[in-house]
Order: sequence, then structure tokens, then C-alpha cells
Amino acid sequence: MTSALSLRGYPRPMLRRAEWTDLSGKWEFAIDRDGSWHEPSQVSFDREIEVPFAIESQRSGIGDDTPISGCWYRLRWLPPALTPEQRLLLHFGAVDYAAAVFCNGQLVTRHQGGYTPFYADVTGHVRVGQHLEIVVHAYDEPHDLAKPRGKQDWQPKAHSIWYPRTTGIWQTVWAERAPASRIETLRLSSKLETWEIALSARVVAEVPQLLRLSVRLTAGGQLLASDVYSVVSGEVHRRIALSDPGIDDSRNVLLWSPESPTLIQVELELLDDEGRVLDHVESHTALRSLSAKGHRLLLNGRPYPLRMVLDQGYWPDSGATAPDDDAVRRDVELIKAMGFNGARKHQKIEDPRYLYWADVLGLLVFEEMPSAYRFTQDSIERLVKEWLDVLRRDSSHPCIVAWVPFNESWGVPNLPESRAERHYVQALYHLTRTIDPDRLVLGNDGWESVATDIIGIHDYDSDPGRLTRRYSDREALPRLLTEERPGGRAIVVGEQHSNEHPILLSEFGGIALSKDASAWGYSQVRSRQDLQRLYTELLRAVHGLRMLSGFCYTQFTDTYQEANGLLYADRTPKFPIERIRAATLGQDVPPGTEPPPPGQFEVP
Repeated sequence: MTSALSLRGYPRPMLRRAEWTDLSGKWEFAIDRDGSWHEPSQVSFDREIEVPFAIESQRSGIGDDTPISGCWYRLRWLPPALTPEQRLLLHFGAVDYAAAVFCNGQLVTRHQGGYTPFYADVTGHVRVGQHLEIVVHAYDEPHDLAKPRGKQDWQPKAHSIWYPRTTGIWQTVWAERAPASRIETLRLSSKLETWEIALSARVVAEVPQLLRLSVRLTAGGQLLASDVYSVVSGEVHRRIALSDPGIDDSRNVLLWSPESPTLIQVELELLDDEGRVLDHVESHTALRSLSAKGHRLLLNGRPYPLRMVLDQGYWPDSGATAPDDDAVRRDVELIKAMGFNGARKHQKIEDPRYLYWADVLGLLVFEEMPSAYRFTQDSIERLVKEWLDVLRRDSSHPCIVAWVPFNESWGVPNLPESRAERHYVQALYHLTRTIDPDRLVLGNDGWESVATDIIGIHDYDSDPGRLTRRYSDREALPRLLTEERPGGRAIVVGEQHSNEHPILLSEFGGIALSKDASAWGYSQVRSRQDLQRLYTELLRAVHGLRMLSGFCYTQFTDTYQEANGLLYADRTPKFPIERIRAATLGQDVPPGTEPPPPGQFEVP
């Protein structure tokens, strides 16, 4: 088993093992339009699909965006030989929305939640020299508004700011050969104030035995720590104190930031009582913090204005799934090349490979939960369960500095009047802070804030003068919070103590430029010169607003009918990328040439 031929990259970057197989490629496929099949024996496989692309995408080879209730996949695969001490684990990055997995006709696992991973131990179904038949049933009711669906449209065709559905397998399917006694979960975080790395690991062992966990931390080839801990009740929880370099110059070398993304490499070995290595995994972490103090945001203890871009995470032919790992890395590089230091992943829990490249290349990330669109007991239970799975999957990534459980009151449409809805937002804010106390949380980004660490405001006014008057200085804040309604909604409701919070213009801009007259945007321009002029004027105005701790521009790329990207959907810039960068940074626009033809530009 090897990863050498995979074009998608290691699917679980925060807990890496050497022996794995990417099962991407051609699978047998069948559409179950009305959801009438329940067992693999009932299914008539009549075509092929390219996994892991959703059936609505052209890259899947299906390209069918008509509403369906379900679909089926089948792969016959020859697994590697296993020793008695090894197990074969079958992993799914994400299947939208619910999945049942069968091996050789037997049900091995079920999962609900379209954005989160799951796996099954299929060792008992492996026969030496025989193929393993894997069948996946994906069920995804297209009109279900109670599930966390994000930007997936419930209407037959995409409209306004909603996009085609993502049905079925849309992240990597992979298998790994793992020890029976192994490191099952790992969580890493840092405490900058005390110069510590916190480690929490859970171990599974089929035979009770004395186990120890060896931990080795390095950065830039320098050893930072090397310790061995006893495994107690299947767990290890430790805070590893690093040697504080003392002076700023030495300290700064080890701190992670977009300008200097220093990672700490982590090697873990699970040892038996005789010192033999049972399991070996690798991961990474970083020393960094994003905190709020008064009305300012601090990165690593120092004021740090956020320059973020809203990123929906879609590609023209492959939908919500990146074409390959190079495309994921390229997006992070492009965002940084355009002068941004962060991205808000909007209404999508992104593939872990995006977070990996954001860790490696240095990009701050706000991770936002895809919304449900009903407020019912069922929708609450489903969203909370999936959100907890998201926190478990991603809480070790250094790039993530803030969580966003709700956006624009979607799924909680009556916040000002409904105490129950306000309690729901408050509860999820506090639950998130309980699970991850070291990150900031925007309880409901956009407006109607009831519990938050940052007040996020969505304001698509395209007049730089009006933006300047609205957010000119802190003295204007009481009037803004009580009288202004940039999105047609009050910015705060209930007892939100807003004067002590940083203010983030977390959506603005949305300027559309497209040759398609039916394309959608918050405002429209007719030429790339007009887009460059208006973007430059808006950013010049926003950089001058002392009230703000940062901004998030809408948006990175065009996405289906929504044409308000700085780049076209194929990642070609709409005007020269060096001019985008200068405006984003608030610098004087350098002299340049006309925008280059598609595909002919270089990332600085």
C-alpha cells in the first residue's frame, strides 16, 4: 500500500501513516432516483462514475443535476495481505448526505452528515488472494431543509446565491493498513502564554497491555522535545513545555503566522512494555494565537488587521471537489498572492487538504458550518452532531483561528422575536468555546449577533463614501449598532455587549463582472477597468476605517451564476493580479499592463 500514485494527497493530514491506498477512480454506479433500493442485491449497476466527484459535476462522468434521492457505488478491489497484528480500515472523507457501506454483501457501517469523515474496520471481510467488494449507498433527499446543506440548492436548478447539489461521494475514499493496537485520535494545540504544546491522544488496543507513547517535536531540524508517557485508560493528555528562547528575535522564528508559517513536526510512536514500536504516526502543530482585546484582534499577542477573502470552494468541472491536490495548493497560493492573509470558507466544511496547505503556506482560516434552513428539533440535533464532528476533525489545524456556527441567521430566521432561537445560537457559541477554548467564535456572522467574540457585519454598499461615513470611527459605533441596518437587519439583538468586541466587515464588495447578462452579483460593472477602479476605491475606503479590525471581501472566484469573484471560475484574474494585491494591501496601485490572457500569469 502506498500513496505515491495519489494525486489527491494524504486525506487525513493531522494523523498520517505510511501504508495507505487511494481508491479514487472508476467505480460502478447506479442512480436510485426515488430511493427504492435498500440492499446491494437489488441494484442494477449500469454505468461508471469517477470517484470522488459528485454526480452533478462533469468530472464525475455523470453530470446529472436533476434531483434524486440516492445512488449506489461498487468497487471490486484486491486488498493487501495482512498479518495477524494488522487491520484494514476503509475511510470516507465525506459522503453527502447519509451513507451505508457494505463489504461482500454485509453492512459494515452507516453514517449521517455530508461534510464529515467516517471509517469501518473491514478486516473480517478480507480473504487472501480474493477481491473485496465494496458497495456504498448514498442517500441525499434533495428537498430536505432540516439538514446542514450550505449552498446546495433545494430547487431543481441553481438560483441566486445557491448552487447545484453535491450528491454522494465527494471526498477521497481510501484504505489504510493499521496496527490492531494503534493511536486512534490525536489533538494538538498551543498555549503561547506559557510556551506549551498540548497533546491529547486516544489509543485502542485489542489485548490489554502496558503501553507507552513516545512524542518527538522538531522545527527546522531542531529538536524541541522528546518524551515518553504511559498510556492510562487508553488515553494520554499532556502539556509539553518548550524552552522559551527569551528575546523576541528568537521567539518570532518559532511562531506561526501568514508571514512566517513555522510548523512544528510531531512524531508519535506507540510502544509495548518491551519497547517495541506498535504504531508510528506523524502530524504537525504550531505556536500561535489569535485573541481579542478590546476592539482589536491580536495575532501572537500583537495587533493584526485581518485581510480576508470569502471562498466558496467550487471548481467549474468538479464542483465542491478539487480536481487534484495541486489545485488546492494553487488556491491558497493565489489568495496570498492577491494580498490576503486569510480566507473565510463559506458554507462549506472544506477538504482537509485545503487546511493542510493553509497550515504549510500560512493562511488564516475562519471555518463556517453549512446552514440548515429550518428551526426544528430535528434540524438542531443534526446540525449540532455534525458540528461536533467538524470540531473533532479540524481542531488541530494551526490555520483555523475562528469558528462560525451560523451565518446571517440562516436556520434561525426569527432571532429578534424568538427566545428559543437566541438560546440555540448562544448554546452553540458556548459549546464551541467549551470544546475549543483557544479559538474565537463568531456566533452568527453578518447581523443579529447574540453571542460572539467578534461582531461580523455584512454590508454590500458599493459606495465608498457611504461606507466611510458608516464606519468612520469608534465614536460612531453606538449609532451603528442601534440605528444602522446594512443588511436590512439589526447588527445586534438581545443583551450582546457590543462595545467591547472587535468589529469585522466580514462580507462586502460582491462586484460582478461577467459576459453573461443573467449572472448574479450585489453590484455590477461593465469592464475590467471599472472593476479595478471600484475595487481599489472600496479597499482604500475600508483601509481608512478605524472602527474595523479587518475585512473579508466577497469573493475569491466566480461560482456558477454568482459572478462577483476577483478571479473567474478558472482562476484567471479579472484584472492584473499585482493590482489586486496592491489594492488589498492598501498600497498605491503600481503601473501595469492590461490584464493577461487566461492562464498566463505567475504567482509572486
